[in-house]
Amino acid sequence: MRTSQRTAALALGALGMVAGTVTAAAPAEAASTPSGACGSGYYLIDQHALGTVADVYLFYNGSSNCAVTWVRSPNGTRTYDLRVNIERQSDLRSAADGGYYNYYAGPVKLSAANTCISWGGSAEGTRWASGWEHCG
Repeated sequence: MRTSQRTAALALGALGMVAGTVTAAAPAEAASTPSGACGSGYYLIDQHALGTVADVYLFYNGSSNCAVTWVRSPNGTRTYDLRVNIERQSDLRSAADGGYYNYYAGPVKLSAANTCISWGGSAEGTRWASGWEHCG
């Protein structure tokens, strides 16, 4: 009896790990807008084109910055080499995400009270990064 309970527990644990992996991956492709990727309360403060493929967006909610690199016209099957990052000038701490995504990279979030940030991203080899800005 104990052996079959342990086998069942291991099987459920493995299933949970698979389901957990799927669940963890889903939010990276779940938002329908750049602001939706950051969550409620964030408002757009800047954006920059990354060639003709994507744009990188910067949002703020009063205490934290959020950045997303968003594909302009995803076709649902192609994966894009997308990257996004924010760096804080005061201590050079950064938040970044990158990989092959169908829709967007990020969101990445970083608080930056009383300092400046540098933010940017890339899409299929087109890179852009700001200077130190949005100081506050």
